[in-house]
Amino acid sequence: MDFKIFHDRNTLGHAAADQAAAAIRKAIRERGKARIVAATAASQKEFLEALTSAPEIQWLNVEAFHLDEYIGLPITHPGSFRKMLMEQLISKTGIVKYHLLDGDADVASVLKRESAALASAPIDIAFLGIGENGHLAFNDPPADFNTEETYLVVELDEACRRQQVGEAWFSDISQVPKRAISMSVKQIMKIKELIAVVPGTQKAKAIAACFNGQISPMAPASILRNHPHATIYLDQASAALLDPASRDSVAVPSS
Repeated sequence: MDFKIFHDRNTLGHAAADQAAAAIRKAIRERGKARIVAATAASQKEFLEALTSAPEIQWLNVEAFHLDEYIGLPITHPGSFRKMLMEQLISKTGIVKYHLLDGDADVASVLKRESAALASAPIDIAFLGIGENGHLAFNDPPADFNTEETYLVVELDEACRRQQVGEAWFSDISQVPKRAISMSVKQIMKIKELIAVVPGTQKAKAIAACFNGQISPMAPASILRNHPHATIYLDQASAALLDPASRDSVAVPSS
């Protein structure tokens, strides 16, 4: 795992997009297609804008998967992650093969269908965020590091739900769904390459909790330290509380 720290979120987003674009081009060049997983949130805006503008990506050869989604939220809602995925990535690039997590449909059917699709071949790269509570996808603390499920239903904790209000997707916490579909931690760790884009002062405590201390389900994104090809993109604000010694950290055994 590596840290890359930039002065601001715009520079960070462009640098992360350069790495992501290179991985997509490489997969298409070597195998004729690329399979990606994308996160959608306020923190991903600059990154996705840069990625969708990157040159020489054959987007028709890209298959996109969804990281997480609220249960019971229609795609028309501003906070819908599949709405954001359509607007920020799919519509801009012309990707024709994509898999949305329909949290407004029969959940058991969605889990079965999308789990089978995702597991049908290796995933080349995933674009991730890290929550203010340290969550990875919607795996809030204490995260399940051991489940073999590809996608699972999770209960969202209060810190996670308050973050969504803070980002202005919902008017108050009573409007934020209490459950979601999330890719599991173990499935994320199976992906060949991971890029986590984590800008902003509001993420500084989570970064410190995940990367200054021990690998722990109470700091879910700390598990990224065990991935051989994970890159954490930070700006000065989100890296403010990071222990300088941690910036050179390598994979360590999970306790």
